[in-house]
This record gives sequence, C-alpha cells and structure tokens, in this order.
Amino acid sequence: MTTGDRDERELPAGTHTDFTEAMSYGDYLGLGAILNAQRPCSDEHDELLFIIIHQATELWLKLVLHELYGARREIAGGGLGHAFKMLARVARIQNQLIQSWSVLSTLTPADYLRFRDSLGHSSGLQSFQYREIEFVLGNKRAAYLKPFAHDPAIHARLSRALAEPSLYDAAIELLARRGFAISDAHLARDRSAPYEPDASVAAAWAEVYRNTEKHWDLYELAEKLVDLEDSFQQWRFRHLKTVLRIIGNKRGTGGTAGVGYLEGALRFSFFPELWNVRTDL
Repeated sequence: MTTGDRDERELPAGTHTDFTEAMSYGDYLGLGAILNAQRPCSDEHDELLFIIIHQATELWLKLVLHELYGARREIAGGGLGHAFKMLARVARIQNQLIQSWSVLSTLTPADYLRFRDSLGHSSGLQSFQYREIEFVLGNKRAAYLKPFAHDPAIHARLSRALAEPSLYDAAIELLARRGFAISDAHLARDRSAPYEPDASVAAAWAEVYRNTEKHWDLYELAEKLVDLEDSFQQWRFRHLKTVLRIIGNKRGTGGTAGVGYLEGALRFSFFPELWNVRTDL
C-alpha cells in the first residue's frame, strides 16, 4: 500500500469518511488526525520523542484491552482456543511495549529537564487505559478511581471495570464449572475488592498441574496467564529502570511517588495461586 502522490504532511486534521468512490491509505488509517496529534509544549527537540512514545503506548493499550475483554468473554463461554490466541497476542504487544522503553531511554536527564516543566501536573498514572487493564487483570482498588473523578465518562467506565469479574475470575469460574471444588464464598466474593489468594483455587490449579494430560486446556490456560503476567512485570520493570535512569529518585510529575510507586507495583501479583503452585508441587 502506498500513499500515492500526495504529501501526507499537508493533510488537514480532519479525515474523509465517505469511501464510496475511493479510499486512500491515509483516509483509512485516519492519519490526518493521528499525525497532527503531536503538540509539543516547548521548543525542545526531544519532547516529540516523549509525546510519540506515550501516544503509541496508548494505542497499544487500546488493543490490549480489546484482546483482554475478548479473552474474558471466550473463557466465560468455554472457548479456550480463541482465548489462547488473544492472550498470546497480548503477550506479543507487551513485548513491543517493553522495547519502547529502550527508545525512551535515549532521553538523557539533561534532555528531559529542558522540557519537564512543560508537562505540568500530567502523569502516566492518569492513563485510564492502563488503570482499566489493571482492573481487568484483577488489581482492584476503589481508591484508583480518584484521579479520574473530574471526568464522568471515564470514571463511569472504570467503575464498571472495577465491579466486573476480572480475567482471572473468569478462569476460576471455569474451574468450578469443570467440577473443581472452588469455595462458594470465593465465587461469591465482592469483585471490586482486592483479590486474596484462596486455598480451594490453589488446590484446583495444583490438580491441573499434577494431571496435565487430563486437564490439558486448563493447563494451557494457566500457562498463558503466567506468560501474560510475566510480560506485564517485565514491562513494569523496564518502566522503573527507565524512570530511574532519567530522573533518579525524584518525585514524578503531578507529585507521584516515582520510582517508589513503581517498586511497589512490582510486588503485586495478578494470579498468585499460579505462581505459588510452582512451590507447592
């Protein structure tokens, strides 16, 4: 595919939506809007890098959410084959996100300080898509809604994600449907509350891992979830190291705790029983 003879730099911000006569590459992808969305607040050369990395990340996060919701729906319906494909895609996307930190790390402390004040109170912790991903994966805390109270639509969206079953809840419910003795109290727990490891869930996963041939699809599901969390934690680690490399232990923009917050996030596990089973086997 090509863009033809037009210089895309001259495209207006708007895009065409009537494709009855012809459709160009730029029209289909909405490049007029996308490529005009970078608006540096300073004259510093490196601010464009900072903006594009974060905008590209948000696009990838949009796709991650699309795949996670699809995987949860498939698991709830018992369609594990489709769910495996979606979860594998998320892991590949996470690899792309991990590599993006390598690009951002070319920004030196001196480079960043030249435009950091232009960011005002904006912070990566204000990314509602990142927070929604954490809710879908099971990191549920009502306090995480507070930074979004000013935007009713986003707050409502995140409130729904907080209250809905997580991806892991869908997997645990599948275990129960397959005949594993999952505690009724655990199945009926408040889905908006932080997840607590459960002995009946641990016993079910241990049975799956001890009899992989009998429970092969559940075993594959478990390993796909472990792959997902492993990649997510690598992303978090690269985030931490990139922040440490650029600003050290300074507080983040918007008054966030910076490296301290990121270190705490690395200690959280979305699927604790799946990690603990390795010790228990």
